[in-house]
Amino acid sequence: MAVSMNAAASQQSPTGLARALGWFSIGLGISEVIAPDSFCKALGMRGKESLVRAYGLREIAAGMGILGSRDGGQAPWVWSRVAGDALDLASLSGGLSDRNPKKANVKLALASVAAITMLDLACAGALQTTAKAAKQPMRDYSGRVGMPRPPEQMRGAASDAEIPADMLTPPMMRYTPREAKFRSEAILTVVVDSTL
Repeated sequence: MAVSMNAAASQQSPTGLARALGWFSIGLGISEVIAPDSFCKALGMRGKESLVRAYGLREIAAGMGILGSRDGGQAPWVWSRVAGDALDLASLSGGLSDRNPKKANVKLALASVAAITMLDLACAGALQTTAKAAKQPMRDYSGRVGMPRPPEQMRGAASDAEIPADMLTPPMMRYTPREAKFRSEAILTVVVDSTL
């Protein structure tokens, strides 16, 4: 039971991460659509408000696509987040000029987007792997017995096989009726002598 629960948990983790990224995407997108001027002011990139608003719409669309998808359909939407992250990184790199007084904020934003990009990449890869594994058919081993012929034909097939000496029962442990009394007395004597 623990094995099946662990397997179910490991299969749900990329999906759970994708859902979290979907909600994050919607939240970020809404803030970019509502207040693009705040983003541009904080980054020292005035005049890019319409671009930030467009990126916000992209984030909302990706988030809704992730949250609305089921059964492996989230992977393309998470990959769209990766592509969006690449656009964000390219756009932010324009704010690294020495003329920008908010260059430190741009560096912080670049580091944040790079970290989210790594998370998006990991999630997209895990979703894709999970989807591929789910598509592979289960193998049916119910008809296998592990022998080259049916059990009826295999019975007694090894009766004439010679057993190697190192696999035989040690002589002291072998049972033969006429020597049983002698051997038991010898073993008893050895045990009694060793305890005294």
